[in-house]
Amino acid sequence: MKTELVVKDNALINASYNLDLVEQRLILLAIVEARESGRGIDANNPLRVHASSYVNQFNVSRQTAYQALKDACRDLFARQFSYQEKREKGVANVTSRWVSQIAYVDDTATVELIFSPAIIPLITRLEEQFTSYELAQISGLTSAYAVRLYELLITWRSTGKTPIIPLEEFRKKMGVLDGEYTRSDNFKKWVIEKPIAQVNENTDIIVKVEQHKTGRTITGFSFKFKQKQQPKLNKPIDPKRDPNTPDFFIDMTDSQRYLFGHKLSTLQEMSEYSVGTESFEDFAKRIAEMLLDPEKFRTFYPLLQKVGFGN
Repeated sequence: MKTELVVKDNALINASYNLDLVEQRLILLAIVEARESGRGIDANNPLRVHASSYVNQFNVSRQTAYQALKDACRDLFARQFSYQEKREKGVANVTSRWVSQIAYVDDTATVELIFSPAIIPLITRLEEQFTSYELAQISGLTSAYAVRLYELLITWRSTGKTPIIPLEEFRKKMGVLDGEYTRSDNFKKWVIEKPIAQVNENTDIIVKVEQHKTGRTITGFSFKFKQKQQPKLNKPIDPKRDPNTPDFFIDMTDSQRYLFGHKLSTLQEMSEYSVGTESFEDFAKRIAEMLLDPEKFRTFYPLLQKVGFGN
């Protein structure tokens, strides 16, 4: 299955919604369950998430997981989200529930949920783009705002920075309700500063924020972030990781492939692989896919070293 990072135009990632931490985690676990089981997502068959998956992924006690999932089942059915969708004539402002049915089975400590029909095309695209690697990144986040911020930022992974996001738009994207955090100091503390601290400590990126003002009034925010340097691992040499062997290949994470795909796309030596008038961003994505091919990986390896891979 083709795997990509979340892209900028993903309607679901850029939607406005308000989910608490457990609800976000439950939906992501359901997405992973759909992928790993091979069952996919449809409007008729429930996806099952066992409490043990929640315990193992998010390092909580079993009893905490039981209660959290029961509460999430009660509240998630009423949750809605809104997004914009292009139509033949204009843009439709769509509002949908997340799930059309949800249940908690006490005897098996299992959640059974069916995503609503309107969301399935969007959630399926997210399933293709949100990998288990990224789920591992948010496992240590204990704030719903931190999860949401990380999810929003990685849509700009290829550039490492966001445009200026107007304040009201940012509030909606982060799921802040109209009556919440109306004072700017509280908003910055709980919706920006503390989430950034969690993201910096627990994920694969380091984030900085810049606020933008008109006069004395804050009108928006922009973010810059960079990939953390991966620690070196002292492991025995694997023949497939020895450049002198004919079957040399290193299985890169999705994050690494897209990071180095972006770096390779700027090299003159890669120009022969460019197609037509594609943008650097599209070229970088295509290079990231080529890095899944062992033969292409071996071809590009000297250039990967040139841009810092393995250092």
